[in-house]
Amino acid sequence: YYSGMVNPVLHRLAEHLRTTKHPRWMTYTLLAAAGYNALWGLWVGLFPAQSFTLLGMNVPEYLPLWQSVGLMVGCYAIGYFIAAFDPYLYWPMVLVGLIGKVLGPLGMIYAIASDQLPLVFAWNNLTNDVIWWLPFFFILRGAYTHLLEPAPLES
Repeated sequence: YYSGMVNPVLHRLAEHLRTTKHPRWMTYTLLAAAGYNALWGLWVGLFPAQSFTLLGMNVPEYLPLWQSVGLMVGCYAIGYFIAAFDPYLYWPMVLVGLIGKVLGPLGMIYAIASDQLPLVFAWNNLTNDVIWWLPFFFILRGAYTHLLEPAPLES
């Protein structure tokens, strides 16, 4: 039963990928973002103290708050996975992701400037946020351009 359900779904997804107009790099980028977010979210959820010890920081007293961040990051993976199959249709998921990836570093800059976090914590934002800015921006620009294209005339 299970394989009977999965094969038609994978077949339809593969067929959809062959017929959509978006460049393949968008699919690969969003799948990579989905995988990264899923793994990072799982890692922080299961081993919340590790990211602090790797950065040489004191482990905070309230690790469940950090685990909640991991949960939110992991949830973004679902949106990126869905958007990977049609970034032009699901551009709002990419936009929400980009907004989060811009606001996260802004909050981190504030926390560092107000001595609430050490500068070394910025490594989290570099890998979780900053590296995705340009690809997400270009995906959104492509979606915008695609949406502005005139619809083909029916014959």
